[in-house]
Amino acid sequence: MFKATENACLVPFNNDFRLSDTPTFVKSVTDKKVYKQRLEKLVDELDDLQRRLYAADSYSVLLVFQAMDAAGKDSTIRAVMSGVDPAGCQVFSFKQPSSEELDHDFLWRTAKSLPQRGRIGIFNRSYYEETLVVRVHPEYLGGQKLPREINLDDLWQERFESIRDHEKHLARNGTVILKFWLNVSQQEQHKRFLSRLDDKRKNWKFSAGDIAESKLWPDYMHAYEQTLNATSRPWAPWYAIPADDKPYMRLQVAEIIVDSLKKLQLKYPEVSGRQLREMDEMRQLFKQPV
Repeated sequence: MFKATENACLVPFNNDFRLSDTPTFVKSVTDKKVYKQRLEKLVDELDDLQRRLYAADSYSVLLVFQAMDAAGKDSTIRAVMSGVDPAGCQVFSFKQPSSEELDHDFLWRTAKSLPQRGRIGIFNRSYYEETLVVRVHPEYLGGQKLPREINLDDLWQERFESIRDHEKHLARNGTVILKFWLNVSQQEQHKRFLSRLDDKRKNWKFSAGDIAESKLWPDYMHAYEQTLNATSRPWAPWYAIPADDKPYMRLQVAEIIVDSLKKLQLKYPEVSGRQLREMDEMRQLFKQPV
């Protein structure tokens, strides 16, 4: 079973993660040319690894992205996955659940979107919304048709347990799970909100609801700390990525994905002697004049 790649951003597995000790800003790349070259190299490596993943058809990869609004989920996914063959990559965004989704358990809507073997699946938000947004807004539970009344503290612990069991089952069956929390500061978030207001090309991204959610920042940070501590495991690790500097954030995400896939030692399927002989016969046939 896959085990986490060591990295400074790795959330420990001993319930020792503290937001107060976790930076939102690390400046490692000052030269834009150097950053571009490093990211291009990683994107090329990821493209090659994805081809091997697809050919081997044994593992699947699930990338989970969670963050506060304006942290850069969409742009990071675009930047890191830009060189990957679309046939081997699937992106799903999960927002407010539909009536059909509310008629199922909270893992159902994401379970039916899990990646096939040989493919990379990306969840832009995920089942973790149930221990983040819903925890901050417990009134949303009213529409979930839960079969019994339950103490809220017990409910979050039950959902953590369900998520851990779910992810361990996936990992046992060949899904490599990498989870990224893009850790943006509230100050930087507000700067990005202002840019959405000031730039006409970004006006469509702005929502008054984003401001209302930002006012609940302490509640969200508590929910994230609890969630990451409860669900970061060697087979499904969380990485808390400093997100105030976008180039650094994108490089970290790309490096973690590439390093994790390298650990799988993916190889193209071997061709048998019989197949080699058949290929040689075909080669001679194609060389003949038409």
